[in-house]
Amino acid sequence: MVSRTVVPAVAMRWGSEVELLLCCARCFGGWSTADETRVLLQKDIDWPYLLRLASRHRMVQLLFWHLNSRPEAVPEVTLSELRGYFHENTRRNHLLVRELLKLLDLFDACSIRAVPYKGPTLAAVAYGNLALREYDDLDVLVHEQDVPKAKELLASIGYLPEYHLSSAQEVALLRHHYAQSFLRSEVDSTIEIHWRIVERHFSLPLTLEGVWERLEQVHLGDDVVPTLSVEDLLLVLCVHGTKHRWERLRWICDVAELLRVRKDVNWEMLMGVAESLGGQRMLSLGLYLAHDLLGAPLPEQTLGMVQADPAVLELASWVYKRLFSERNGTSNGLEEDFPFHPFHLRARERQRDKSLYCVRAAMTTTVRDWMFLPLPRHMYALYHVIRPIRLTGKYGPRLLKCLVYTCRGVS
Repeated sequence: MVSRTVVPAVAMRWGSEVELLLCCARCFGGWSTADETRVLLQKDIDWPYLLRLASRHRMVQLLFWHLNSRPEAVPEVTLSELRGYFHENTRRNHLLVRELLKLLDLFDACSIRAVPYKGPTLAAVAYGNLALREYDDLDVLVHEQDVPKAKELLASIGYLPEYHLSSAQEVALLRHHYAQSFLRSEVDSTIEIHWRIVERHFSLPLTLEGVWERLEQVHLGDDVVPTLSVEDLLLVLCVHGTKHRWERLRWICDVAELLRVRKDVNWEMLMGVAESLGGQRMLSLGLYLAHDLLGAPLPEQTLGMVQADPAVLELASWVYKRLFSERNGTSNGLEEDFPFHPFHLRARERQRDKSLYCVRAAMTTTVRDWMFLPLPRHMYALYHVIRPIRLTGKYGPRLLKCLVYTCRGVS
């Protein structure tokens, strides 16, 4: 296995605060990371900036975990703020775990097969400690045919859908999308019911049937619950990170920690599945970022395959340029309405997937479209005409750029 033991040279241009955060992003980095941290703490650290950075990247838990072992090197007011956040987030994490276990029991009693992933189960599998990873909601996979029943069950215990949809919109959501959020204000809990891994326009046909066959078990306190196999989880995390253009360090950290603690990855099976789905470049990018930035171990053969794709290195460079920039993470939410991005196109290795991505993204109506112009059920088909017009009017030049990029057939 090949691993890196020092902060990569690319981090030097980001400043001491970023270097320190990268050191703390390694949950159990060994003596070399501890030595790097000691040296960095002797520098003139902009502590308010470091806290803002950690908060933006959802890394406060790990930052406190490491800095608390060196209290003499951290201003008291900073350590106190970190401690307060850490304990409050730990309390919330355990509350969400209890809520998840209750929900799984309810689903089981109603014969709904449900599999949690990310959130608490990822914290348990990759970090070995429910307190070390921040998560805001609970993600649960169910079979598509069980979604209506799951929604009724959630409603019966006080969970309300994020958006109130008509019956026609509910049907369209189930057919063309992948998840729906439900909120319960009494316990400040959000659950996302997933019936697919990712949006349909991403054209990554990872079926739940295959995922279900490879499930593993994980301990959440005294309970044991099912979750994704390490191979499926790595692929899902890399697709999720690519979807969000790896804008948070935490997503890279998740992949790195999973690689660090799981030495039993079936690499032949994982790379084979990713290749068959057209997701090999997305997987390779996540593996490369975890290895290059956080020293995650990779087999030499896998690392060689990852580095052999020049597009992976190009995409990683794109991520590095934006990961710690002040503009990263400052979107007002409108960016999410734009369904096309050259980064997503470059992250696909097959031309047919690039083309299908664009066609589906242009034609698949979303909740934003429905909220933009509510239409009666008998006029629902008009959304397929309204959506391209709306997107063209709002993002014309950017749409043209993506179209040109796609037509060039860049590999």
